[in-house]
Amino acid sequence: MKIRTRSSAIVGTICLVASLALTSASADEPAAPHRAAEVVLKEVARAQNPIAGTAGPGDTVWIAERAGTVRVLDDQGLGEPVLDISDETTTDGERGLLGVAFDKEFAHFYISFTNREGTSTVDEFAVRDGGIRPDTRRTVLTQTQPYANHNGGDIQFGPDGYLYIAFGDGGAGGDPHGNGQNLDTLLGKLLRIDPSGGEPYAIPPDNPFVGVPDAKDEIWAYGLRNPWRFSFDAGTGDLLIGDVGQSAWEEIDWAPADSKGGENYGWSAMEGNHPFRGGTEPADHVPPIHEYDRNGLGCSVTGGYVYRGAAIPDLQGQYLFSDYCDGTVRALRVENGKVTGESDLGVNGGEVISFVQGGDGELYVLGIGGGVSRIDPA
Repeated sequence: MKIRTRSSAIVGTICLVASLALTSASADEPAAPHRAAEVVLKEVARAQNPIAGTAGPGDTVWIAERAGTVRVLDDQGLGEPVLDISDETTTDGERGLLGVAFDKEFAHFYISFTNREGTSTVDEFAVRDGGIRPDTRRTVLTQTQPYANHNGGDIQFGPDGYLYIAFGDGGAGGDPHGNGQNLDTLLGKLLRIDPSGGEPYAIPPDNPFVGVPDAKDEIWAYGLRNPWRFSFDAGTGDLLIGDVGQSAWEEIDWAPADSKGGENYGWSAMEGNHPFRGGTEPADHVPPIHEYDRNGLGCSVTGGYVYRGAAIPDLQGQYLFSDYCDGTVRALRVENGKVTGESDLGVNGGEVISFVQGGDGELYVLGIGGGVSRIDPA
């Protein structure tokens, strides 16, 4: 692990497994089309396989590169790496540096990555004067991964100040170990922990499975296949998850800000709204608010954010997402957990691997080929 202020960028290559369409449909019936906001993608930087990002201190945006480096984007462009763990991770399968996040006070910086053995790892660094303090690094949580795909790896701080961690079902195909519906594993789950409340972390006492026999206390929601990207609406606090499908359906899941957790999103009994391989829909299944099939170009949903910036008023309050294979940026109007409209924004980000929300609410699109683009008004 290297902490540095000036260094050459690490060249990474991408071979993400698209195990993962695009006749768009809502979960129950087609949503009404509406006039799309007029936008453009303005490339603001080039990176080496940018894969994730987060708003940083001082109106910066921190960009993670898959091979293990983190760089800071500001008004002067994308700087040299400030963190380099490239000797601690690999980029085989769907592995690498997969997620980054700051806590709300910008006092700590978190990275989510797979180590050289493939184990999912979340580490913490203290931050001082906007910079990482390498001597404070500590490991918060680890999870063994049985396969090189479906690692998940996204991390976000929720409105409640707790750290949420998304893990896929462990990989291969079809959830061979039944992890999605098994509450005795962290795989196929969205976790909720308090990294500052204990060593290495504390469990929030109101987590839904605290004290439940044969269930992990860390679990917030389950029944997820590969929740590659999730986010919280900065305006309402609602949770939205882009969960990558197996072979037929991509889905977006939702939970209200006042949720008490415990949602079962259905995998691997269900793929979207559809029984998977003869599965029976769980009685507590929470269906997606939006799904699309694989009859078009799509193959792997890339979840985004609800737009809360000021530059594009016509986009205010809409949820933006894309697909790794299709690349088109799309928007959903969501009211009380129901999709009331959808639109194609008419821009394509290439192999869209992630979205990033800046501190001002403006959104960036990351293409794994190197593009870092801001969504601007046309």
